This record gives sequence, structure tokens and C-alpha cells, in this order.
Amino acid sequence: MKITGFRTLTTVQDWGRPVGDVNGFIDDGITDVPLVVIETDGGLEGVGVGSHADLDRLFPALEGQDPRATSSLHDRMLAHVFKSGHAGATFGGVGAFDMALWDLKAKMAEEPLWRTLGAADRFVPAYASALEVAVPDEDLGALLQGWVDRGFASVKIKGGLDLDRDAARLRLVQDLFRQNTPRPALMLDANESWNRKQAVRHISELEREFDLTWVEEPLRRWDAEGMAMLTRSVRAAVATGENLTGLEQLRPLLDAGAVDIVQVGSMWGVTHFLRAAAVAHAHDLPVSPVGSLASPVWHAAAAVPNHLALEVQSLTDPVGLHTDHEVADGGVVLGDLPGNGLSIDEHAISEAHGRAGWSRAAGPHVRPARAGLRLVAEDASGRLSSEGR
Repeated sequence: MKITGFRTLTTVQDWGRPVGDVNGFIDDGITDVPLVVIETDGGLEGVGVGSHADLDRLFPALEGQDPRATSSLHDRMLAHVFKSGHAGATFGGVGAFDMALWDLKAKMAEEPLWRTLGAADRFVPAYASALEVAVPDEDLGALLQGWVDRGFASVKIKGGLDLDRDAARLRLVQDLFRQNTPRPALMLDANESWNRKQAVRHISELEREFDLTWVEEPLRRWDAEGMAMLTRSVRAAVATGENLTGLEQLRPLLDAGAVDIVQVGSMWGVTHFLRAAAVAHAHDLPVSPVGSLASPVWHAAAAVPNHLALEVQSLTDPVGLHTDHEVADGGVVLGDLPGNGLSIDEHAISEAHGRAGWSRAAGPHVRPARAGLRLVAEDASGRLSSEGR
């Protein structure tokens, strides 16, 4: 069976709430979800989710090839963009194609991807993460109750701008998740919003009351020296890596002892996750996939020996994208359908209308001008909070 072509689709996720982080948020909670479908001469198709970046430049590396050669084809894609480089958005295109290739490989073996990858158990531990920075405190409990009802005992919140607000929200979610365990795992994601000493001060103050499991992206993603200093200064683990596009970007953090939990962006694909997990395992570090509305990398998480917990951001699927898994018992229970568990309803997707999604100018993927330069508390809009006036 040979690869003959590909096509792209874009559907939407209706979160039913504002979503984002301290860099910005989307008020209406409607975001675009790019899909990629690889076509073959045998009629089988593979589905990937994550990015449409540079697909036309990458596809010559795949055309006419056997889709089962997943690792080799990943490297062929990197070689095809050798001069311009594979970092940034291009790595998202590599990841989307890679997910579709692994889908095809498992379908050709007539088994679910977690079986193809060698996992013994279909259950994958997870934590709750609702991208809830713009959800008012009074609505936070009702939003997260869905995860509590599904047995979750671990939760991550967005924060980093206002110490008092972070403490109040950590207190709220701690009490909520005590329905399932006396000591819930609490994580705080600052999304690179601090400088080094801000991070130490903010985390140290929170640790007077809370036993934080980890702090996520406390500093700029490349600041190996700063994160090494930070992990020696606080009790909480430092988790980072989701925005690193390639093992070469991860290596300096590992060499510096700057990361305690190696995170991998789910949009970067299955092959990159497997390689990052192996490198982390060689350093006796756990790995955790970040930010997926669907399940391809979750199958890989089930197969590696050092997986800690994956991030579940939503309890609903994007429009026209159906997933073969169940969110239950504090994790994800993967299904038995051949492939990565993704199937698409192209008619439903054709009727979905995106609204600029994550790319809109207000963020949350636009770094504020004052990030890391604030002296007093600000709210998510960048204005002084009532505590800072």
C-alpha cells in the first residue's frame, strides 16, 4: 500500500466557556481544529489532528511511500525542510502527518494503535485542565464537577498574574477534588509569564499553604539556567517542554537539570512523543503529553514506561470528529477500533464555521508586552487588579 495524496479539513470545538491562559483568552469558546487525512492506493485513510502548516512542502517526503515506515517517514519530513528548519509551525505539520501515518499503520494491522505501539493496558492516567483562567471563581466548581464525576483526583489551573486569586482558586479546586481523594494533586500553569525571581517568590508564597505537584512553564521555554535555579529553590516540580519542537531543543534543559517533568505537545505527533519519552526515561524523568482534544498521542502515552498523566482539557469532541475512548476513573480508557480511534463526519464538518480560533490577535497565543516585567498584580487583560491599585 502506497501513499497517494492528502486532504485537509477544519472543524471547530465549542468549549461552552471562555478558554485561554494568562496571555489571553477567547470569549466565545469557539476554536478551530485542523484535520489532515492521508490517502492511499488501497483505499485506507489515516487521520491526524493539529496543524496545516507547511503540508505542501512536507508531502513529497511521503508520496509513494509505504505508510508503515513511520519513524523513517518522520525523518524524511524533517530532511525535506532541512534548509529552512522544522521548528515552529512546520513541526505541527510534521506532527499532523505523523499521526495520520500511525493511524494507517494500526489500521493495516487491524488493531487499535495502543496495541500496535506495544501497550499492555488501555487505561491512561490523566488530570483535569479546563483552560479556565477567564471563568469566574463562582462558576469554577460547576465547570470542573464533570471531571470530579469521572473520578479525577488531579487538577491544573491557569495563573501567575495575581497571587491572591491563584490562592483562592487553588483552595476552591482543592476542596472540590477532595470528593475523590484527601490530597488532590494541584498544578499551576503560568504559561511563561514570570521572570526568575518572580517565579520563586510566587511559588514559595503559594507553598506556604499548598503542596503543589508541579508548576508549568514558569519561565521562557529555553531558559535552562533559570529553570534549574527554580527547581532547586521550590518544592514543586518544574514541568516544561510542550512548546519545544524537536529533541535538540529539549537537550539543553535535560543537560542543565532544569526540568522535573518532561512535557510534550500532543500536536507534535506520536513519533516525537515516543522519542522524547525515551530521552526522558534515560534521565529517570516522567513524561506527560499536553493539550489534545483527541487521542492519537494518548495511545503512545499508554505504551511508554515513564508516562505520568495526560492532560484532558474537554469532555466533549470537536464537531464531526468522533473519538473511540471513554473519560472515566480519573483517566482515559482507549477503545478497540483499528487505528488511532479518530473518525470524521465530513458533512458535519462542512457545516461547521470557525471564528478565527486560537490565531485571533487577542491571544491566547500572543505574549503580552509586559510578561515577566510586572511589579504588581494584573488581571488577565493586563490591567492592574483591584489588589494592585
